[in-house]
Amino acid sequence: MSADDNKALVRRYIQEVWDKKNSAACDEFLASNNQRHLSPNATPLNREGQKQRLAGIRSAFPDISLTLEEIIAEGDRVAFRSTIRGTHQKIFLGIAPTGRQVTVSLLDIVRVENSRFVEHWGGPDFLDWLRQLGAVVSASQE
Repeated sequence: MSADDNKALVRRYIQEVWDKKNSAACDEFLASNNQRHLSPNATPLNREGQKQRLAGIRSAFPDISLTLEEIIAEGDRVAFRSTIRGTHQKIFLGIAPTGRQVTVSLLDIVRVENSRFVEHWGGPDFLDWLRQLGAVVSASQE
């Protein structure tokens, strides 16, 4: 696939999975051996784990939307910057519903193989997300 084809794949993923809130569409876009890297210290999520993660986010923020701000591709990699917006209506990361609206930046890179995401790095700025929900984050004193 060309870089333009890979960018179109990411745009379709955002449209189907985020805009249409269709987690089942992950099966179309994510390879069966997909690895979703959320942190260098955590085991990557597989396709089912990513679908569960998205379901949890959507449960807590039923009106969530994602706006693609910028997309760049080279070879088999696509980098994109986006913004998510939503209203906190159910428990999220142990935080009781606040009714607050959040606007959070995301930076992602995907590697595409055979028209499917095989690896995905990055994601939302969770520190900012938690701050917007009123969570107090403190550093460990070790």
